[in-house]
Amino acid sequence: MGSFTLPSTEGRNITVLGGGVLGRRIASGWAASGYDVIIRDPSPEQRAAAVEYCNTSMSEYSDSPVRGSVKAVDDLAEAVAKAWLVIEAVPEKLPIKISTFADLERLTSKDTILCSNSSSYKSREMVGDLQPETKRRVLNMHYYMPPDYRVVELMTDGETDESIFPFLYEKLACIKFHPYVARKESTGFIYNRLWAAIKREVLNILAEDVSTPEEIDRLFKEMWYAKEKGPVAMMDAVGLDTVSFIEQHYIAERGLPNTPVEFLQKYIDEGKLGAKCDKGGLLPPKEAKSDETQLYFLDVGLAAGDEATCMTAGRVLVGSSDKEPLKTLVSGQRMPDGIDISTSTNKLFYTTMGKPSKNDGVVYSCNLDGSDLKEVVPQGSVHTPKQLTVDNQNSKIYFSDREGMRVMRCNFDGSDLETLVQTGDWRKEEHKSDQTRWCVGITVSPSTGKFYWTQKGFSKGGKGRIFRANIDFQPGQNALNRTDIEVLFKDLPEPIDLEIDDAANVLYWTDRGELPDGNTINRAKLDGRGACEGASVIGKDYDVLSRGLHEAIGIKLDSKNGRMFATDLGGSVYQLDMDGGNRTKLYDGSGAFVGITLV
Repeated sequence: MGSFTLPSTEGRNITVLGGGVLGRRIASGWAASGYDVIIRDPSPEQRAAAVEYCNTSMSEYSDSPVRGSVKAVDDLAEAVAKAWLVIEAVPEKLPIKISTFADLERLTSKDTILCSNSSSYKSREMVGDLQPETKRRVLNMHYYMPPDYRVVELMTDGETDESIFPFLYEKLACIKFHPYVARKESTGFIYNRLWAAIKREVLNILAEDVSTPEEIDRLFKEMWYAKEKGPVAMMDAVGLDTVSFIEQHYIAERGLPNTPVEFLQKYIDEGKLGAKCDKGGLLPPKEAKSDETQLYFLDVGLAAGDEATCMTAGRVLVGSSDKEPLKTLVSGQRMPDGIDISTSTNKLFYTTMGKPSKNDGVVYSCNLDGSDLKEVVPQGSVHTPKQLTVDNQNSKIYFSDREGMRVMRCNFDGSDLETLVQTGDWRKEEHKSDQTRWCVGITVSPSTGKFYWTQKGFSKGGKGRIFRANIDFQPGQNALNRTDIEVLFKDLPEPIDLEIDDAANVLYWTDRGELPDGNTINRAKLDGRGACEGASVIGKDYDVLSRGLHEAIGIKLDSKNGRMFATDLGGSVYQLDMDGGNRTKLYDGSGAFVGITLV
C-alpha cells in the first residue's frame, strides 16, 4: 500500500454534505476565511436557506478581507468532483453514513480527505467495507455549534494517515477554529466523554429526585464557572430527543443503566424537547425577564467583503439587553441605515440607502418577526434615506435623505409623502458633492411641535450642524423657503444620529468625527436654547457623555429604565446609563452596525 499524499487546495473546493443547522455553519466557517464551499443537500429549501445563511453570516466567523464563494447543489458527484476536503454532516443514522462513504470512495479523488462530523459514531464504523487506501484518508472531524463554539475534534478511524492531522490542525487554526486531536479512537471523542458523564449524573440526580433542574444549573455555574449555561440548559439547547438518541448509543456500547433514557422519555412523550419548542424541556419555557429589552438594529453589510457583496449583505437583526443570541429577521438588504418601531401597529420601519450615487433608496415596513415585508416608500421617491424615526402620536415616519439633501415624512402606509426641508438639488453635481448639505440624523418632539436633524458635513471635517424647525409649516411656506429653521449647534466634528428625551427636553446624538471629540455620544439641554451664534463648545453648549467608539452611528434612549443603547460601524452594540456611565458592550464583531431601536 503506497503512502498517502496530502491534497493541494489550489483551485479546489471544500464540500459539506448536509445544509442543516450545523452543516451551514461549518460551510460558513470555511467560506468566511476565503475557501470556496459547495453544500450538497437533497432539499431545495435547505439548499436555499443554507446559502442565505452563509452569505449573511460570514462576518460572525472571521474578519478576513477575503471571502470564499458558497453554492448548494443536489448532485453528489458534482459537489465532490473537485473537493480537497469533504465533511459529512448528514443525519446521525449509521446506515446513511455507511452508504455516503461508499459513494465518496467511488466519486472523490484519491487525495480527497473524507471527514465525518458524527458526534457519536466512530468513523471506523462507517468504512468497514471500503478499500484500505480509502480508510487512510477518512477521519472524524467533529464540530460543535460555531460561531459560538469553535472547538473541532479530530479522531482517527484506526487507519488514518498520520500526516492528515497536523495538516488539518493548521488549516482549522488559520480559520479561527480551535482544533483538538484525540490520540486514539474514542466514542464521544474528548469533550463529549466528559459531557456524557455530566449528563448522565445530572439525569440520575433528577430521576432520583435529589435536586431540581434550577438548583443543578446554579450549582454547576458557580462551581465550574460555566457562565452562560449549566448542564440542564445545555441539554435543553441540544434537544432532549437528540440527547436521548446519543445516550442510547453509549448505553448499548458500554452496558450502562438505561435510567437516563427512561427519565428523558417522559419529557419527550409530553413534547417537551427543549429550547427548540414552546413547551420547554427539563427547564420550563424561557420567559423574557422584566428588565430585558428587545433590541432591533441594522447591519449595513460593510463587513461582508468587497463592494459588490456589501451591497446586498445588509441585515435586520434582533437581540436583547440580556445578550440573547442575535437572530437575523431580514437579510439581503441594500445597505440599511435607520430603524424604528411603531408601538401602535407593532411594525418595524427601516431605510435602505441602496447605491449612494443613485436615486434608489427604499423605506420598508415589516412585522417584528421580519414577516410581511413591504415597500413603504419605493425606489425613485427617496435618494439615500438615513436615520428614520416614528412619530407614534401622529402616525408618521420621518427620515433624512442624505444625497437627496432633504428631510421627509409620510404616513405609515407611505401616503402623503412630503419634503419638510430641502437643502439642495441632487440633480446638480455642485450641490450633491457639497456634504454640508447632506441631511443624516432625525428626531421628533411632538410635545413641543419641533423636529431636529443633522447635517454632518465632510467626513472628519469639523463642520457638522444640528438644526431645528416646526413640525407644521407656517402659512405660505414650503421646504425651500421656510423661515423657521434654526441652527442650534455648529462646527461639530461630524454629528450623525439623534434622539430626544421628550419629557426632559434633552437632545442626544452620536458623532463619528475626528478624535478626541468625535466618535462620541453627546447631549444638550434644550430649555431656553435658541440659534447659536458661534462654534459650539463642549462643557458650555453640550456635554460629551462617552468617548472612544469606533465610527459611532446609532442611538436609542430607554428613558424609563435610565439607559440608552448605541452602535458603531466597528460592530459593537453598547448599553450606557443616561449620563454615559457604566458602558458595557452587548455585542461585538458580528457586522457593521448602524440604526438601533427597542421595544
